[in-house]
Amino acid sequence: MATCLCDAFFDDVARSAVEILEFIGCAVEFPEGQTCCGQPAFNGGEWDASRKAVRHTLDVFQGSSPVVVPSGSCAAMISHGARLEFENENDGEKIEELASRSWELADFLVNGLGIESWPGTFSHRIAFHESCHCRGTGSGDAARQLLCSIEGLDLVPFDEKEQCCGFGGTFSIGFPHISTEMGRLKLDFVAEAQPDFLVSADMACLMHMGGLIDRDGRDLPRLHFAQVLRDALKSAG
Repeated sequence: MATCLCDAFFDDVARSAVEILEFIGCAVEFPEGQTCCGQPAFNGGEWDASRKAVRHTLDVFQGSSPVVVPSGSCAAMISHGARLEFENENDGEKIEELASRSWELADFLVNGLGIESWPGTFSHRIAFHESCHCRGTGSGDAARQLLCSIEGLDLVPFDEKEQCCGFGGTFSIGFPHISTEMGRLKLDFVAEAQPDFLVSADMACLMHMGGLIDRDGRDLPRLHFAQVLRDALKSAG
């Protein structure tokens, strides 16, 4: 599941995820009929509209194969949000089935396939932002495990690492000033650690913080977790 953000802004993340999965021996299928997981409408309280998107996702991703998502928030929507809005709906059992085989990328690699380390070299200092949607799941620990296993990669700590970046989906639209200040405070803590890259497994957070970085003229390149793993592979030949 490539997600709307891959489609609109982060096409290289989708390509990186495919390269990673194929490297470890997975056969990757990409259903061209996929659209949105339904999260924007869900977050905005428009559950009827969200259910339409989720039902379409059910149709597109029929079968028994794992559904791998390079996005903590979209994976959380399928495994948690959709379950909530379909609790008393006829498609509840179908949602449970889809949720049971849907994975965020790092979670799938480590906890689904049992991969404990990643080959290659990435000689940079990185600050890893764990998104709110990744908390309470196996994704954050899985991503850190693989990142720390890469030769040359220095995962730098920073203060208030549990703090939200301020995006929060529709929160950033309804409360733009609060959202902006939350993001800037987060970036101030990251900047103190002097990383070469800001890395996350959630593109929504990267989009939000990236916009603030560019607007404020900060020098802080951003990468998705999948891009780091892909780039490490390149060094391994």
